[in-house]
Amino acid sequence: MPFVRSHTRKNGARVRAHYRRRRSGRVRRRSTVRRVSGGGRPANGWFLALVAVVGFVLLGMVVDLVRRHPYWSGFLVTLIVAGAITVGLLVSQQRARERADQAHRDRLIAVTDGMSGPEFEQWFARILVASGFWNVRVCGGSGDRGADVLARAPDGRHVVVQCKRQSISNRVGSAAIQRFAGTCRDIHGGEVCMLVTNSFFTAGDGIRMAQQLNITLVDREALEMWAWTGKPPLVALGAGGMR
Repeated sequence: MPFVRSHTRKNGARVRAHYRRRRSGRVRRRSTVRRVSGGGRPANGWFLALVAVVGFVLLGMVVDLVRRHPYWSGFLVTLIVAGAITVGLLVSQQRARERADQAHRDRLIAVTDGMSGPEFEQWFARILVASGFWNVRVCGGSGDRGADVLARAPDGRHVVVQCKRQSISNRVGSAAIQRFAGTCRDIHGGEVCMLVTNSFFTAGDGIRMAQQLNITLVDREALEMWAWTGKPPLVALGAGGMR
């Protein structure tokens, strides 16, 4: 509130001045929370009610049509059922053709040269399924610890696969074999450890290490024969090494 204070100037004149007191304490702030007005029925409630009304009206029209024209109604129902069966057969045939085309493409090793890493993993998973392996799962990605595909061999053994999609001139070295050997059995519990590439492996310590550690190496030539015949090489089902 304002208050008056008087004082004397240097020339001796006495004057009075008005001042405003400062408020003490905290300043009360206005709330920024907005209240939601209304609170009536949600907007989608009207839409559901409208749909329900239309549904009842259409149902009544169908019942009335059946009562007045039972033979025509039966004829229309027969046409609808026949059309649904025809569409189902066409879709089934189309999917069968697509699966056949996919299986034919999968038999060609050359298709892997234009694939990405994840596509190569999916491709090899389909090869495993076609070869009699079961419970096949693609799990490659960050944090997979070297296991790109997990499966069960036809005899039930646990199979761990690492896929290496590379150019033909880029061979898989001993370092990759050594890393896979350190995770396949200790981390993933693999009974069959398989390192697969659409390229080749470098000759030397890596191949000897794979033979000592019972790691199966499947290079481009073995993979091409496997994809074409649908039969895995014996080394993929037995002892390690390279084929």
